[in-house]
Amino acid sequence: MSSRSALLPSRLRLRFSALVAAGALAVTGLVALPVPDAQALVAAPVAYVADLDDNTVRALDTATDTVVATIPVGSSPIGVVVSPDGASVYAANNGSSSVSVIDTATNTVTATVAVGAGPVKLAVSPDGGTLYTANSGANTVSVVDTTTNAVTGTIPVGALPFGIALTPDGTRAYVSNNNGNTVSVIDTTSNTVTATVGVGQKPNVIKVTPDGTRAYVGNQNSHNVSVIDTATNTVTATVPVGIGPFGLSLSPDGTRAYASNNSDSSVSVIDTATNTVVATVGVGNGPFESAITPDGTSVYVPNGYDGTMSVIDTTTNTVTASFPLGPFPYAVAFALAAAPAADIDVDVTARPHLGILVPYLTYTLTARNTGSAAVSAATLTATLPPGATATNLSAGCTTTTGTVTCAYGPIANGTAVNKTFRVPLSLLSLGPVQVTGTRTASSPTDPNTANDTGSATCTVVSILLATCP
Repeated sequence: MSSRSALLPSRLRLRFSALVAAGALAVTGLVALPVPDAQALVAAPVAYVADLDDNTVRALDTATDTVVATIPVGSSPIGVVVSPDGASVYAANNGSSSVSVIDTATNTVTATVAVGAGPVKLAVSPDGGTLYTANSGANTVSVVDTTTNAVTGTIPVGALPFGIALTPDGTRAYVSNNNGNTVSVIDTTSNTVTATVGVGQKPNVIKVTPDGTRAYVGNQNSHNVSVIDTATNTVTATVPVGIGPFGLSLSPDGTRAYASNNSDSSVSVIDTATNTVVATVGVGNGPFESAITPDGTSVYVPNGYDGTMSVIDTTTNTVTASFPLGPFPYAVAFALAAAPAADIDVDVTARPHLGILVPYLTYTLTARNTGSAAVSAATLTATLPPGATATNLSAGCTTTTGTVTCAYGPIANGTAVNKTFRVPLSLLSLGPVQVTGTRTASSPTDPNTANDTGSATCTVVSILLATCP
């Protein structure tokens, strides 16, 4: 039996055979969602869904449940994980023995890393510096440096490793061995297996609770979930669930586990305090995995056999949405919504005030907040031309030789605050008089430096004649 066949339930293997015989990898009658031309990440919670059939990862805006990007990756992507900072998505390409690295800012593949044969699931260290892949065809775990995208270690584990999860401190990795009916425990400091735990038949996806005290693994052929005490590396509970539990996810607070029962198209909801099933939710045909939104309110369940996504409300344990999503959605992971940003756009304008007595130029230094969050404070510094001085400064502005520095208080998003000062003219001021304003500080951090500088230049012919743009 090939490693690829061993990874998939019998119904899926039959389906694959029928598709190959038909000469097409598609689901009859499936209507694909239109994909916008723009492939950029939207500012909303985003689910990244690996599609086994069409070799893509789809970025799904969960605010509207619409696809905002379709990203080509390697052959048969079967696992997907997001880096802790949300900047990268890693897709395990089972058919091409590689990992695609996706930049979430552009939703494009920036690197492809060759790993062991048949990678399935992945895990990223808490600091984001190391990626681990469970390689089903090599019986190994690959250790990847995410800075260099190079494999730095290979760890032998059990037969047909499938799932992998890290403890919250990143010191141990738990690997479910699908053909060995075991879980290997890896010390990530030495990259060696320190314990092997017997579990049920055909263990698949494994997750560690947020407090690190337990690991939950779905046993596909035993129709139950094993609970491992990570202090003793022993099974302390076995929870009967539906038929063929394949995927498993944990709520952010660790109080619920969700087992995707592939063979009876349901999700079992487990109370982790009592390790009992408190609800069973019917979903689409052939759920493989699940993932919970960062706020814990919804469970997204990709149903591979009918090419749909089911969304479960965690409060009511009911399906609140179901929609088509490619030929074979298999795995899903969430990137946190982009934090609201405060972006200062600097602008400088000028106006002449001419006369025989006190001719001068008025410069206006504008801080405009074009971001989605309020600015609590900002500082702009204007650089004056050589020999120029500044007078009549707005409140909050000070001047030294050659500069004017202005402090700005809160600036709501979409609004602007102006500060002004004068540059007196003299015979020495003939010619261009340029003032350049620059954002030198702001809170919160400004992510966009492209608009942090502005300038205005007036041309002085005499104290009675000057032009400004």
